[in-house]
Amino acid sequence: MPYFAVVRERSAAWDWSVPMRRQAEWEAHAAFMDALTDEGFIIAGGPLGGEDDAARVLHVVNASTGDAVEAKMADDPWTPMRLLRTVSIEPWTVLLGGFARPDQSRP
Repeated sequence: MPYFAVVRERSAAWDWSVPMRRQAEWEAHAAFMDALTDEGFIIAGGPLGGEDDAARVLHVVNASTGDAVEAKMADDPWTPMRLLRTVSIEPWTVLLGGFARPDQSRP
């Protein structure tokens, strides 16, 4: 399965006066993200910048298509709450490092 780089952005309902782990429905969101990681969908992820002051989040995911990624992100409890929205989903070809697949040769 291909990798995708997914950028999500803190959205209209984000309360910038409280830390990320105190946002509404944090436990449900965290459990959802943990489940996606456990099933091998999310390979790595986290805020771009500091945990509480970053506007965007990057996830590296393992999925068959961009549409499959979009469908999974729509199931995040924070999506309908307008705490996070998906900004971009782009195929990612890894040539170096721990994400490189064994069948990919280096240039």
